[in-house]
Amino acid sequence: MQRFVEEDLSGAEFRECDLTRARFVGVIMDRVDIDGSFDHLVVNGVDVSAYVDAELDRRHPVRVLIRSGRPDDLRAAWRELGAEWERTTSTARARGLEHESVNGEWSVLQTLRHLVFVHDSWFRRCCLGSAQLFTPWGIGPSAEPYHRAYGLDPSLEPGADAVVAVRDEQRTELTTWLADVTAEELEATAPVPDGDVWPTYARGRTVGQCLRTVLTENLEHHRFVARDLALLAERS
Repeated sequence: MQRFVEEDLSGAEFRECDLTRARFVGVIMDRVDIDGSFDHLVVNGVDVSAYVDAELDRRHPVRVLIRSGRPDDLRAAWRELGAEWERTTSTARARGLEHESVNGEWSVLQTLRHLVFVHDSWFRRCCLGSAQLFTPWGIGPSAEPYHRAYGLDPSLEPGADAVVAVRDEQRTELTTWLADVTAEELEATAPVPDGDVWPTYARGRTVGQCLRTVLTENLEHHRFVARDLALLAERS
């Protein structure tokens, strides 16, 4: 266990870190932003986890639909997410902001490339059992052996038209599949191809759990993009 005692960590950034069971004692936290997954988050003796979840549900009601196991709810969630992304992408491109980055985060275009990867991995491989190669310019994990797995080429820099076109194809593919999927099919074990190195922890999950990963990724990354576009609008 690492201990930091009387250290000045103001302005520090913790990215993709595991802080499970971390303790912050006698600390000063002013203007602190936390984005991540947490359970049992206690602040000054108060567990704020339920409050945060309830507030996020209020701001983003689609979260409730995503948690549902009912196909109709998942179809409604996907329609809503698709419409939000279409509006946001069109707005960003119209303002020439698709390549702009805020605070070192992904740009709109990079985020869309990541969601292309999410679809290739968590939907095609985990829901359909497809063993086809990923879209080469999708953005996946940076760690080996994942970041070049299944045809990914980190050196590629596609244009916005190409990225949006693939996103539209994927959206149609998932919409068509969702139109006929049953509750029983969602409860089936995900048909992840043998020998997959990504996603390593999908094996043993249900099809519905993998689908909800796709929907949640679309929701969370849209939240980040909307936040950054608002910051860019304030700056201009």
